[in-house]
Amino acid sequence: MKFCWSTLRVKSMDESLKFYEEIVGLTLDKRFKAGPSMEIAFLGDGDTKIELICDENSNDVNVGTDISWGFEVKSVDEMMNFVKGKGIAVESGPFQPNPHIKFFYIVDPNGLRIQLVENM
Repeated sequence: MKFCWSTLRVKSMDESLKFYEEIVGLTLDKRFKAGPSMEIAFLGDGDTKIELICDENSNDVNVGTDISWGFEVKSVDEMMNFVKGKGIAVESGPFQPNPHIKFFYIVDPNGLRIQLVENM
């Protein structure tokens, strides 16, 4: 069995795509209408994708508090400066639970916690 994608319902497709492309650095793989009020986009250039679904008739999105998506970055310090420069608050961190990893959290436009991780 192979993991294909993780899906997130989003409030605004354009705002979410901007976040995941400009902040996280993912590339848009495909974007299409899935009915009169629904749009779907897939991001990522590897085997595993992020799927964003936007339903214009329902922008009530609840991602909860017990899930986060982690993305590897070259430098936590540089990434913290980058996101702050884009007006995005650091939600928590940085943390370094051992000498091999350092990370911090931000929140995407839909309330999903994003963990930005430096493998040292």
